[in-house]
Amino acid sequence: MTDNGNSNISRRDALRATAATAGLIAASQLSEDLLADSKENVHIDAHSHIWTRDINKYPLKQGTTLDDLAPPSFSTEELLATARKENVGRVVLIGHHTFYGFDNRYMTDAAAQHPGVFRVVGMIDDAKPHPDVAMKQLLKQQVTGFRITPWLRKDAHWLNNDGMKLMWETAATTGQAMCCLINPDNLPEVNKMCEQFPDTKVVIDHFARIGVDGEVRESDLKNLCSLARHKNTYVKISAYYALGKKQAPYDDLQPMIRRLYDEFGSQRLMWASDSPYQLVGEGNTYKASIALIRDRMEFSKDDREWLLRKTAESVYFALG
Repeated sequence: MTDNGNSNISRRDALRATAATAGLIAASQLSEDLLADSKENVHIDAHSHIWTRDINKYPLKQGTTLDDLAPPSFSTEELLATARKENVGRVVLIGHHTFYGFDNRYMTDAAAQHPGVFRVVGMIDDAKPHPDVAMKQLLKQQVTGFRITPWLRKDAHWLNNDGMKLMWETAATTGQAMCCLINPDNLPEVNKMCEQFPDTKVVIDHFARIGVDGEVRESDLKNLCSLARHKNTYVKISAYYALGKKQAPYDDLQPMIRRLYDEFGSQRLMWASDSPYQLVGEGNTYKASIALIRDRMEFSKDDREWLLRKTAESVYFALG
């Protein structure tokens, strides 16, 4: 900024800098406090987004402005404060192409600033040369998975191209997961990739959005459950605010969760909030999300530990 001699602006900038520093210190203390606890006593949120209004350091994707951020802010510090209230000590951060495109820096910086607290599911452009090289470089920055989706290019052949196939092949050797944000109609395509790359870890986000229109169809659920025959395929039981009746306490989703539990077992299912979207709207809270698995459904202690910690730990935190 050009110095115009306005001392009030200088003072205000100094106050903002001080407040930002204090916020970072507080967030760092939150993460240190959580990690000081036994990891067996804290949960893992397998899916949350973060974004910041600091667009000077972390520019938004071209064509996106601060007015597009909804909610207006969900920073690293806000996520940590929200998660800690429900004894969630670690979080998997998910790439958000809508705001950041293929820029993963806000997430990887958060992982570097809070060692052991975060892992990252990043995004890379499979249309560019050598996505395999990019994958290996990002693994060094705690990126242990990659978000893929047919909506990015609206391409019916989103999985059937050389770059994407190279990503799946590379993931089989690096251990990084291919994380699919898809609709039920895309399940047969993913199934073919699982057959072609059986050693690649695959994670299906948000039940493959079954029930997003309010109806949980048996045919869709059957297709999702059919992926259970692939030993390296996992499902996130998440985004309750967007599925079925879309109302807390989300008990209408219990039969679908139970069906997936019967097919995949607890060791291939993981709870996630999909914050901050889980926090928006009447009755939608972080507590309501985790409570469905932690408090409202009947699972053994061991199964509950897999659903709330161990599965996400094995998929995302065992690397890097």
